[in-house]
Amino acid sequence: MLPKSLLSLFFTLGFVVSTHAADLQPLLVANQKSSIKVLLEVSGELKNVPYDIQFSEFPAAAPLGEALNAGAVDIGALGDAPYVFALGAGAPIKVVSIVHAGGRYTTAILAPKDSPLNNASDLKGKKIVTTRGSIGHFLAIKALRSAGLSTQDVQFIYLLPSESRILLDNGSADAWSTWDPYTTISTTQSQAKVLVSGEKLLTNHLYFAATSQAIANKRQQLDDFIVRVDRAYRWTNAHPEEYAAAQARVTGLPLDVHIAVAKGTHMQPVEIDDQVIGGLQTTADIYQQEGILSKHIDVSQGFDKSFNAKRAPLNQASR
Repeated sequence: MLPKSLLSLFFTLGFVVSTHAADLQPLLVANQKSSIKVLLEVSGELKNVPYDIQFSEFPAAAPLGEALNAGAVDIGALGDAPYVFALGAGAPIKVVSIVHAGGRYTTAILAPKDSPLNNASDLKGKKIVTTRGSIGHFLAIKALRSAGLSTQDVQFIYLLPSESRILLDNGSADAWSTWDPYTTISTTQSQAKVLVSGEKLLTNHLYFAATSQAIANKRQQLDDFIVRVDRAYRWTNAHPEEYAAAQARVTGLPLDVHIAVAKGTHMQPVEIDDQVIGGLQTTADIYQQEGILSKHIDVSQGFDKSFNAKRAPLNQASR
């Protein structure tokens, strides 16, 4: 039988540990169309979390970036272009984690199945529908440049994805520059053809950005959260059907669309390094050259490399 003094010590330590966990402030996570919440739920990463995760829903990247800027949330995920815009708006945020989405149609410029267009060069003089400031917008700019064209050679129509598809299907637009799952929806349901894939033109990175205040006051929660996200994405690589089914229940999109996306996309954690930062600087510089951003943005100020050490090794087995 343990001495009373030792029992007392165990009870005291247990009380300290439970009190410490209870004292951790909730982590406020920006959730775009339930994507991160579904990811963590289906992979089992919302179990045994020693703090409360509170999700806030956003319909698109732009309002999510505004919430980060206002400090209404602690962390959220943004693509290359939306993150640059958030930095340009002066948001006090830094990237603490990056995940690369590899896949043929992660981003793409599409045309109707019977369109005479076949590549980026054919876009000269045509109408391209996309969402202003989105990764689709940036893909269109990069694709035009790769073909020796400029944005002055085309007419952009700026709409949300749901409206953009209608224009492509009814012939009001010649091409649509967008991202998954919209690329998969259009190629499978409308048999749209891919003019340009963003696989080689873009980084296809997803940036998890946290506010400076959260980094200062909720470091323990952020360290834990980004490791959970890494593990969750590795789980989806191994369980695409289960992940797709969970997404379909939330989005209402056909299950086969989500299965195609999940099987065709490989998610891989990426270290925050100078090459990644340089790539995003190129994005910011191009937007400034195009007049979309009015000033130069030093994106290096928007990264925190110290979080690299806390993330799970890339070869760690999913649990």
